[in-house]
Amino acid sequence: MSRKVLYTALVLLAFSGFMLHYRIHFFMVPDPLNPEVLVFDSARFLSNLFPLIDLILVSALFASKRTATYGYLLNGIIVIYGTVFMSHYSIAELTARSAPAVDWVFKSTIPDIGIAWADFFTGKALYDFYQRI
Repeated sequence: MSRKVLYTALVLLAFSGFMLHYRIHFFMVPDPLNPEVLVFDSARFLSNLFPLIDLILVSALFASKRTATYGYLLNGIIVIYGTVFMSHYSIAELTARSAPAVDWVFKSTIPDIGIAWADFFTGKALYDFYQRI
């Protein structure tokens, strides 16, 4: 597999993760006192921060062989944090409403975590490619 294909896959996975977070955790929310006015919600913005760092910084670091090691490290940290955060909030929400067992698979963040790990393994393949050349 070529470097360009792996890099494109890495960027597309990061972009997909960012767009997923942006859609689910949109940080401009209606004001409780005046629903017609949108206000900035910093907590929702923070949930978009990791995917944005992944999209911009990690992709930039993987663009060069000299900085790919830092991209690999940062990508791994983001995926581990993302896995912990998404698992925590999914478990907390599903236990709070006593969800049936089938919801633990289909209405959890398992698909989102899968996207994050696919992004990591694509970065790993790109890092290994750089190590061979």
